[in-house]
Amino acid sequence: MIDISIVIPVYNSEHTINDVVEGITRTLSEKYEFEIILVNDNSRDNSLETCRTICNKYSFVKAVSFSKNFGQHNALMAGFNYATGQYVICMDDDLQNPPSEMLKLIDTIKNGNYDVVFAEYDELKETFFRRLGSKVNDAMSKKLTDKPEGLYLTSYFIMRGFVREEITKYAGPYPYVAGLIFRITKNIGTVKVKHEERKKGQSNYNIRKLLSLWTNGFTGFSVMPLRIATAAGGAFSLISFLYLIFIIIRKLINSNVNVGWTSLMAVSMFFGGLQLLFLGIIGEYIGRIFLCINNKPQYVIKEKINIE
Repeated sequence: MIDISIVIPVYNSEHTINDVVEGITRTLSEKYEFEIILVNDNSRDNSLETCRTICNKYSFVKAVSFSKNFGQHNALMAGFNYATGQYVICMDDDLQNPPSEMLKLIDTIKNGNYDVVFAEYDELKETFFRRLGSKVNDAMSKKLTDKPEGLYLTSYFIMRGFVREEITKYAGPYPYVAGLIFRITKNIGTVKVKHEERKKGQSNYNIRKLLSLWTNGFTGFSVMPLRIATAAGGAFSLISFLYLIFIIIRKLINSNVNVGWTSLMAVSMFFGGLQLLFLGIIGEYIGRIFLCINNKPQYVIKEKINIE
């Protein structure tokens, strides 16, 4: 029986993914039965060819390749569906998650009897933009997905097999793995690990991908944005009503007071923009419901390697 499955989303990492696999092999080969699942998210470089070469070298490495780019969390979902281990480790493909540190994750989840254990970096070796994105993602998860207090989310974590099985039951096109985990369990731990400097290439995350991830979390796992829109609408309606009373009273007291065109336009534009914002939020929910009803795929696999 497989002890550990390692799921790695692969995107434009032809120069690093082989070193990641070799590092995992050196770390686990003497202690555990393991498998590695590489999920090529329609890379634009030669990552798929590199994955083929690795699979030809190691029978315990499996690979799937998407027909187009679906995103990191969709890639994780695909990997979970082919994982068979008692424990599942998720990590990046860029060598910033040292394979040698996964022993700490394994020991912590076993000895602490946790369901999930996230890596907590001693020092985050990332760009300012990526750190900002991580902080926003963490704050969003805290507010919208009932994230445990004090837990900082990272892409390097381990979970028990039953958590993986429950996660794979989600068939929606916009998965957010952390949100799915928090639906299943609150028995979550952390362990300090190293975070390495990026040795090759650059981060694949950009503002579009970060916004897409945040939107998935907002609209897929919480109705709080709709509740915020309702509360804000009620609050501004009350403010508008009170301001109307103030204007009427002021006009009765002093009939020479002229109502200013500038202030009127400013108020109209402000509330008009607010209404459009909230209509956009509602429209995002409706649009995603429409796509789910029409069975938009979570991912489409074009090729499988070392998978029967």
